[in-house]
Amino acid sequence: PLVEPLSLDEAFLDVGGSRRLLGAPSTIAAEIRRRVFEQEGLTCSVGVARVKFLAKLASQAAKPRAGHDGTRPGPGVLVVDPGDERSFLHPLPVQALWGVGPATLAKLQRIGIRTVGDLAATSPDALAHSIGKAAAAHLHALANLVDPRPVVPDLELKSVSHEETFGRDKHRAEDLAVELRKMGDAVGARLRASGLTARTVTIKVRFGDFSTISRSATLDEPTDSGVDIVRVGR
Repeated sequence: PLVEPLSLDEAFLDVGGSRRLLGAPSTIAAEIRRRVFEQEGLTCSVGVARVKFLAKLASQAAKPRAGHDGTRPGPGVLVVDPGDERSFLHPLPVQALWGVGPATLAKLQRIGIRTVGDLAATSPDALAHSIGKAAAAHLHALANLVDPRPVVPDLELKSVSHEETFGRDKHRAEDLAVELRKMGDAVGARLRASGLTARTVTIKVRFGDFSTISRSATLDEPTDSGVDIVRVGR
């Protein structure tokens, strides 16, 4: 019963109270994958760990890998046992951590920090000189596997989004305008169904080489109109 939605297609599950009924976390993960595929015809990836951010990183590592030479399958389920946490986490690039965006990454790289292990071995005081006290404390804690946040169901909705990954790249502006209209209308419909309005419209574009950009604009008045969302998106 403890499910915390993270985005349109992600969620955290606390299965601690379900083990006697449903089995070990790895068994629950495999059953989730089986049922999603059976009911929706879709594959999904599941990460299992004792803390939230590590479970998310494990789910990413369980995914298929897309590249210019095609898609390579992933394990589907990846379990990070308590004794293996540091060996899994510390070799990862530091930008794998929540809160390390481009600006913070550049500052960390200037002081020689490139992996999560580098970050874990650096004192918070030394980090604070480069990225500030609050960010230093947060990132140093994550790098040392400190993430006390529980799974919290029924969080207040902060945003509504819609994404599409195309089977073939789209290059023509008129084709992209059609897709934008579909997505904007879908977001407007979901806002209205939830009784919500929003002021900031963001578009995200991912290119064929997997580089990604985003742009946003904030309206003077909140809206739930797909027409408004599409207009600002264009």
